[in-house]
Amino acid sequence: MKNYAMNTLAVIAGFIFGSVVNMGLVTIGPFVFANPEGVDMSNVDNLQENMKLLKPVNFIFPFLAHALGTLAGAAVAARIAASHPMIFAIFIGVLFLAGGITMVVMVGGPLWFILTDLLLAYIPMGILGGMLACHKLTQTAED
Repeated sequence: MKNYAMNTLAVIAGFIFGSVVNMGLVTIGPFVFANPEGVDMSNVDNLQENMKLLKPVNFIFPFLAHALGTLAGAAVAARIAASHPMIFAIFIGVLFLAGGITMVVMVGGPLWFILTDLLLAYIPMGILGGMLACHKLTQTAED
C-alpha cells in the first residue's frame, strides 16, 4: 500500500512540477523574444488566428517549455517513485505528449515545429529525466 501511495504521489508531483516549469518558461518567453503585434499567446483563438505572424524565434520558448517541463516532471516522478522509476518518468513523458498533441489539434502551427516538438520534447525528455534521476539514485546508494 505504501508503494502505491508513493507512486501515485510521484505522478502527481511530477505532473505539477513539470507544469509549473512549462508555464514559467511560456510566461517568460515573450519577454525574451517579443511576439509580433497582436499575437496573444494566452488566447487560443487569437493564437490560432495569428499563428502565421510568428517567426521561428517565437517557437524557441514554447519548445523549451515543453522539453524542460517534461524533463523536470519526469525527474521528479522518477525520484519519488517507490518502484520502477523509469516507468514513471516515461509515463510523465506520455502525459505531456498527450498535452502536446491536444495543443497541436487546438492551435496547429508550422509542420517543422509540430514534428520537432512532438518527436523531441516529450518521450525523449521523459527518458532523459528518468535516467538523470536514476543516475542520482545510484550515486546516492553508492555513497
